[in-house]
Amino acid sequence: MLIKCTKKLLDTLDVKVAEDHQESLSFSWHANVVTVNRRKTVILLNDLNRYVIVLYGLKKKDFSNLDKMILRAMVEVFKDECINEDIINAYFQQAGGISFTTTDDRSSTSRLNRVADWVNQFYDLLIDDRIIQAPLSMRISRMLVSTGKGRQEYVVPIRQFHKNLEESYGKPVIKCKAVVIKVNLDLDNFDVWRRLIVPVNTTYTVLHEVLQKAFGWQDCHLHQFFIYGDQKPVNMSMINHPSFHREGYIPTLNIVSDEYAFEDPDELEMVWENGLKVSEIPFQHAKYTYDFGDNWQHYIEVEGMMEDFDCNHPVFVDGSGDTPPEDVGGESGYENFLDIMSDPEDEEHENFRLWAEEQGYRKYDPVYVKKAVERLFNRY
Repeated sequence: MLIKCTKKLLDTLDVKVAEDHQESLSFSWHANVVTVNRRKTVILLNDLNRYVIVLYGLKKKDFSNLDKMILRAMVEVFKDECINEDIINAYFQQAGGISFTTTDDRSSTSRLNRVADWVNQFYDLLIDDRIIQAPLSMRISRMLVSTGKGRQEYVVPIRQFHKNLEESYGKPVIKCKAVVIKVNLDLDNFDVWRRLIVPVNTTYTVLHEVLQKAFGWQDCHLHQFFIYGDQKPVNMSMINHPSFHREGYIPTLNIVSDEYAFEDPDELEMVWENGLKVSEIPFQHAKYTYDFGDNWQHYIEVEGMMEDFDCNHPVFVDGSGDTPPEDVGGESGYENFLDIMSDPEDEEHENFRLWAEEQGYRKYDPVYVKKAVERLFNRY
């Protein structure tokens, strides 16, 4: 594998430059080092398909082992992309060891600079305590890029990457473990639920985004997850505690979306969701709470496992029931809303109708929900 480095990166590495030799573009990458948030960041760009790998917060000792770090990063990101592990193994066996050399054209340097701009643009995806930035790498690799063959010719790197792997190895590119989950919105008088298939390498942040689309929420409020262990008799004295489970399951972990949550600690262990994967914190029973005012609680149950799922992102399967409008005031407010909407003669009917439109309220439509979830992962 050939890593073609900018002069700035070569100076940082202080390594012997390999003699220039021909390498398949699939195993040829350009690389640069930039500073992001005052931290050394290495950007890798594949010469064949423009796929991107980002390493963040590297220290001197990391640069002395950058070849090993690059290989580890590629393996981790490829696995997070749900690339078939047989293909991953074949790719690195064919690629061989890493050699560092110099960049060979200005256009590649220009592309690296563009990727650096995207790293800064999507800085909120950076995970402070991890060098290998899989979510950021995957997001940038879904940006439209010019082929350089004409103003109207563009590609999406991840799609090109899949095409290259399929052509090279003749096997299904996507293959991963996934969980089948059923998510029930906790309402006394309405039956609202969605069923999803979720690859286990999905982050809790992405799971949150999927649940927002599946239920038609607008992502205007904070959220959190609770993970549960063994079941005990329901303790009704805890009913007003955020971690309460209606079936009596004992909470073991609170996954929060906001760092300020740590300023008000609870006895229950608390972790930040940023970069945390379902595979790292697996569950059988969980709860997703959205909007701590209206307190929409979604109970999540794992219905099954899939060993050979052929999609690299969560998908909507089926569901039932209308989700209440955002900011309606909990279930009691929702019931009042439905009463007014069912009576065209009510003096508040038109105001509520207009307000509901502004809130993005719509009746449950499985076709619309499926497309809404898919659009999260097919932005281009």
